[in-house]
Amino acid sequence: MVDRLAERRGVTAEVFAAEAIRRVAESDTDFWKFVQEGIDAADRGEFVSHEQVLTELDEMIEKHRNRCRS
Repeated sequence: MVDRLAERRGVTAEVFAAEAIRRVAESDTDFWKFVQEGIDAADRGEFVSHEQVLTELDEMIEKHRNRCRS
């Protein structure tokens, strides 16, 4: 599979594999940065309570239901 995909791109399997590894590493790094930003925000007290989220969702659902009834 790797050989076939590498051939389609006009590169060796080794170059293809190195690029795939780099992309996964970048994606993982971005994900963990995102997670850490959330943890840092929560540590600073910058978050929305569960109750507030549920209230806002209920309001959104009700608005949608009202639009559908019209």
